[in-house]
Amino acid sequence: MSKPYLSLSLDMDNQWSYMKIHGEEGWEDYPSYLDIFVPHVLEVLDELNLKITFFIVGQDAAFEKNHKYLKQIADAGHDIANHSFKHETWLHLYTKEEMKAEIDTAHDIIHKVTGKAPTGFRGPGFSWSGTLLEVLAEKGYAYDASTLPTVIGPLARLYYFSTSNLSKEEKEDRKEIFGKFSDGFRRLKPYYWKTKNDQKLIELPVTTMPVFRIPFHLSYLIYISNISTPLMMLYLNIAIFLCKVTKTEPSFLLHPLDLIGGDQISSLAFFPGMNVSSERKVFIFKKVMKKLAKHFTLTDMNGHVAKIKEEKMLKTVNVPK
Repeated sequence: MSKPYLSLSLDMDNQWSYMKIHGEEGWEDYPSYLDIFVPHVLEVLDELNLKITFFIVGQDAAFEKNHKYLKQIADAGHDIANHSFKHETWLHLYTKEEMKAEIDTAHDIIHKVTGKAPTGFRGPGFSWSGTLLEVLAEKGYAYDASTLPTVIGPLARLYYFSTSNLSKEEKEDRKEIFGKFSDGFRRLKPYYWKTKNDQKLIELPVTTMPVFRIPFHLSYLIYISNISTPLMMLYLNIAIFLCKVTKTEPSFLLHPLDLIGGDQISSLAFFPGMNVSSERKVFIFKKVMKKLAKHFTLTDMNGHVAKIKEEKMLKTVNVPK
């Protein structure tokens, strides 16, 4: 009997986007660590023979200095997806005209640089709206992956605000980042959005632990491993068990800072979790991937979508107004 699928994706948030989100000065100079991170992550993924989806920010693709590294991702056989152009966590406030320009600009430059046209999207900070879903469906995208069904979104937002240098106005713009408490009760399994024009778009939520609705993507596992590696594995085993019992095929999320530490990117040494060495993070990643591979067939987002379309067992949910 074949194993259920698990899709792997990495949000390619660059140094400037982390600084922008936290209100750090100097982000407008667009400092980048892609020259360090991309060779590092490609080597790690190659060792594990993994192909994943990279959600790329259009602004990074617009700079010639990054072209070489973004092309390396595509040339290594990885899937390419759209992570917006400006990486603004208040994307849900955009008008339809603004949203269309944001998606189109990012799509075109990512396609030009990597040679691969994105067919999927994830909003920065898990930001999304009915307007976004309509624009993606009209553009012919296969899926969105912006929702994070967790009940701890407001707590995550509170921590984010407390550790940032954001002004009162900037916090107001970001007041829905990580979602509302009610978002924790959205569907965990993939489903179809249905727009007002009767177009359909698959939603692949970032999977949280069934029943408890708490995250278990790599950032959280690394945090728990700092307390105890056996505790981290227990947490992961519970998540795997609940996914299998509820027949939830996970979408597992990675971020650059999950795989590289302050020893290689000293400019972000202040950031939470960057005191953990790159070697330790890669060790945890490999341990987690080995465990997941025992229970799931690991694939990229497009591989997961293809399987979903083949099975055609999804419920349909109307796009919110």
